[in-house]
Amino acid sequence: MKTLVTGATGFLGTHLLERLCATGKTSDVRVLVRNPATALQKLGVDVATGSVTNSDDVAKALEGVTHIYHLAGLVSRKRQDAHEMYKVHVEGTRVLCRAAAERKVTRIVMSSSSGTVAVARHGDEMPGEDSPAPVEIIGRWPYYASKLYQEEAAKRACGDKVELVTVSPSLLLGPGDERLSSTRDVLSFLGREIPLCPGGGLNFVDVRDVAAALPAAMERGVSGERYFMGGYNWTFAEFFGRLERLTKVRGPLIKGRGRWPFYAAHLQSALYEAMGKTPPVDPCSVEMGEYYWYFSSNKAEQALGWKAREASETLFDTVTYLRAHFLGGPKPLSAPTSASAARPE
Repeated sequence: MKTLVTGATGFLGTHLLERLCATGKTSDVRVLVRNPATALQKLGVDVATGSVTNSDDVAKALEGVTHIYHLAGLVSRKRQDAHEMYKVHVEGTRVLCRAAAERKVTRIVMSSSSGTVAVARHGDEMPGEDSPAPVEIIGRWPYYASKLYQEEAAKRACGDKVELVTVSPSLLLGPGDERLSSTRDVLSFLGREIPLCPGGGLNFVDVRDVAAALPAAMERGVSGERYFMGGYNWTFAEFFGRLERLTKVRGPLIKGRGRWPFYAAHLQSALYEAMGKTPPVDPCSVEMGEYYWYFSSNKAEQALGWKAREASETLFDTVTYLRAHFLGGPKPLSAPTSASAARPE
């Protein structure tokens, strides 16, 4: 059994790779990455250089491979990154899955997002894995739209030739997010850059729990099925309140309701950009914060033995990591002012 991991240098990928190398033969693991890191060489895994969007790179990476963890992705809330996200998520997935079908790969476990389905206007709604995608909502946000198209591209390319299992985690938190692909909002909280509290709610999960569940999905997941992997459904007021008590950093005092926070964020963004500065809060984030990203992980619990750790541990380890690596030490300092750039995983 030879396993290929795409996106091995991303937030989720690094945790999965550590687990695979700790429990199996590193020679049985190959990674497809754009820039081979020294850390990968030290792990002893087989490193293939290239991109999932390049058919030649993919063909070489798939030589002798029987199983694939497809985690490669691009995380951004910027509309100008829509084309690049479509290229990575949709075209890259199509290239990988078609090549896998041609080479008789047995199974693919693909990481998508709960946000392709589990987003609603009201907190009492609880979409399930089989619920229809709320296209009228997520169609406004390029990241989630591209992830939805990715799922469809994978299904069509795999067909009945490759077993495809989709895992859909919520917002990933925890230590190790070097690119701030998922934890930037917590960093912004620590830097007191979030001026208002959105009126909606979120679900978040520890990245280490998702990484631990991926091998179970590979072994026991049913082909063609999707599995939500989440932790806790909290309003943003509760989430920021927990962070405030944990960090002693005062949370946002203003609660956003209706459309005015969205328009205010657009005005603020335009003013900052006119001055050549990066706005502290982008309008897309404000708009998404007015929705509820709630769901249940019962299906993964029953089929895969899914279990999320205590929220306090996840938040503590997230804050500890961010303070140590981005804020210069244990005390909360001003957050970096660099742009929330898109980062490939």
